[in-house]
Amino acid sequence: MKFPLSWLREHLETDATLETISTTLSAIGIEVEGIEDKAAALGSFRIARVIEAVRHPNADRLRQLRVDVGDGRELSVVCGAPNARTGMKGVLAVPGDFIPGTGITLKLGEIRGVKSEAMMLSSREMGLGDDHSGIVDLPEDAPVGASYVKWAGLDDPVIEIKVTPNRGDALSVRGIARDLAAAGLGTLKPWEVAPVTPAYPAPLQWRIADPRACTWVLGRAVRGVKNGPSPQWLQDRLVAIGLRPISALVDITNYFTFAVGRPLHVFDVSKVAGTELTMRMARAGEELLALNGKTYALTEEDGVIADANGAEALGGIIGGEHSGCDEATTECFIECALFDPVRIALSGRRHDVRTDARSRFERGIDPALLPKALEAATRMIQELCGGEASEISEAGAQPAWQREATLRFARVRDLGGLDLPEDEIVGRLTRLGFAVTRREADRVTVAVPSWRNDIAGAGALAQDPSLPADRARIAAEGCAEIEPECDLVEEVLRLGGLDAVPAVSLPVTSAVPRPALSAKQVRAALARRVLASRGMQDCVTYGFLDRATAALFGPAAEQPGTWSPPDALHLENPIASDLDQMRPTPVASLAMAAARNAARGFADVALGEIGGAYRDPAAGVSQLAVAAGVRAGQTTANWAAPARPVDALDAKGDALAVLGALGVPMAAVMLTTDAPGFYHPGRSGVLRQGPKTVLATFGELHPQVVKALGLAGPVVAFEVFLDAIAEPKRRKKGLPDLPAFQPLKRDFAFVVDASVPAEQLLRAARNADKTLVSEVTLFDRYAGERMAEGKISLAIQATLQPRERTLTDAEIEAVTAKIVAAVAKATGAVLRG
Repeated sequence: MKFPLSWLREHLETDATLETISTTLSAIGIEVEGIEDKAAALGSFRIARVIEAVRHPNADRLRQLRVDVGDGRELSVVCGAPNARTGMKGVLAVPGDFIPGTGITLKLGEIRGVKSEAMMLSSREMGLGDDHSGIVDLPEDAPVGASYVKWAGLDDPVIEIKVTPNRGDALSVRGIARDLAAAGLGTLKPWEVAPVTPAYPAPLQWRIADPRACTWVLGRAVRGVKNGPSPQWLQDRLVAIGLRPISALVDITNYFTFAVGRPLHVFDVSKVAGTELTMRMARAGEELLALNGKTYALTEEDGVIADANGAEALGGIIGGEHSGCDEATTECFIECALFDPVRIALSGRRHDVRTDARSRFERGIDPALLPKALEAATRMIQELCGGEASEISEAGAQPAWQREATLRFARVRDLGGLDLPEDEIVGRLTRLGFAVTRREADRVTVAVPSWRNDIAGAGALAQDPSLPADRARIAAEGCAEIEPECDLVEEVLRLGGLDAVPAVSLPVTSAVPRPALSAKQVRAALARRVLASRGMQDCVTYGFLDRATAALFGPAAEQPGTWSPPDALHLENPIASDLDQMRPTPVASLAMAAARNAARGFADVALGEIGGAYRDPAAGVSQLAVAAGVRAGQTTANWAAPARPVDALDAKGDALAVLGALGVPMAAVMLTTDAPGFYHPGRSGVLRQGPKTVLATFGELHPQVVKALGLAGPVVAFEVFLDAIAEPKRRKKGLPDLPAFQPLKRDFAFVVDASVPAEQLLRAARNADKTLVSEVTLFDRYAGERMAEGKISLAIQATLQPRERTLTDAEIEAVTAKIVAAVAKATGAVLRG
């Protein structure tokens, strides 16, 4: 909300400076978001008169001016404005002045051989508009030498505040003045309105057909009005706060919305069908053409103001165009009503209508202000538009807003941490408008003012329906007793300045802070770092894609396109037609990103993502945390190796790197070939820890998937299922295991059937003697003309690590014999001769 300082001073008698006012507002809980003070930038500019304007001797498009500054000086000014002429008055800047429209500081200069000692300004150069066709041309009565901003009325700073949802009373200039006066920054000026004497019966009557639409409404007609432009002072007020002046009648309603926080609406009596305005709920299929030119399809949950023909306004939110006042209006009818805040908020949100009236009604307005606001609005209409007023038409009744709240003095210290004298506590509440009804030794009971509907209100406690009735009743009673007292504590604290409340640290639960990240978050961050270290670009993609593409990436070992995505993961209201299915794997999103890159000439990519994979909830797991990656095209060439097409082993290396970094014991990882169907059936695999736990999948994408996505070259991918990785066991760190004896290595070459996995051979050699064999690696595979049909040669290296003593030749031979025997038994392999 915005308001000029001069408007605030109409309600607050104070000599406080702008800085003091803004500081106090923030201190008492009304945050100042900004201050627009044009005088700060334009304060040095003066009104000057052009004594003489002649053509520049050395430039046809420039003019040489002799300017009267008003202090006895005459300055030479070189000006390019076409409207510069002898006798005109304008705005002058002298050397040292900052020109806000250009961002420069004026200096003494010389233009084409003629001294220029000052500058005549245009509107754009002063930052007051876009007009740069010429210098500002002031009227004849403008006083030469006077400050331009004071003469033009621009020395009125505009304050913008941020109002919290509970402070509907702060959405008015008078409400702000009331708080500042209570904080000791002046005195709140009285606002008294004399009743208007009615001249004729009201032409329209109110009827409340449904109390959900409205609980209390007042109305009065004024006939013989002349609805022209509003006076300049009113237009200036509205323009200063960002509103566009429309007409006197409409501007008056806007004025009271911001001045006292009481939204009003005016109907043109001649446009209302019948003699009755009804507060009711909208009917099915009913529409409203609103004042903003938009048509709204109303629902049966919207409260409306209707005449004999239908809805004429969305109650408390926006009026209708049909019955709105215009220049031809001669009799208007003022509506002043009370609406349900929750219903206003829901209707406004439903139709996406944001108005100043809605923002006040949904926060709650002063229920006792209606008669006074109606009288004040009637008087202003008569003053500005003329006419005579009718009797007041009324329906419903003023709600019983009177309520009390009790504050125990010790609670200010216990809850707020501020030890205040009891009289000071009571004084602060009294200055805010709370009236003392009872005071005891340890507490005070006050009557809550009508404008503070956020204190001790009815509220709404959302309780679990499954709570036992007795427990729910006790909780509701406790809430009703505690919350009003907490509200009063807050009022006492903020009125003295929130910065005066001592800072208290939260209790320290332990000497060592607990980890800020969970184990799952740590794994995800570490996996992301590993992928980045392997040259992968970190991606963030949508968690959904089109249904046809999702069908290519089934989680089971099926052919691409034969799997149907589950209906439970289909979006009924997607943000785009091609994003209607939750993705089964991040590999799909990354492969589509690789295709988009390839279409733009970047075929060689390495993309990684830590994201979600979505599965059928009926299967028990609906979302998986996955570290996924896709490589496409060629590897990067370097001095050690030329570029080559990516292959399945690249994806396997990525997956193993992530698993190793996350603490998975690699010796326990086994490889199977039952990868999902979107992988190439002969160039893919599954990494498992035991027969049931799937840690990762990897491989080359199926040719059908590559073709469907429009990719040309080889594409490999992998998935690491982060949730499947067990957290490492926390063990006390002991001394490092550093054997005192030298390890020794032995190489073996076995001839084995080509169908035997190398992993099977490695596992057999590793388990031959667990006390001495510390590591087994595969370093060569040969298949060629020297091998029998269907046979290959696998060469492994076994590391023997003695711990008690140096091995003898006989012991070494015995271990190697165990290895050969174990491999032969497990795979049928024989040593290569």
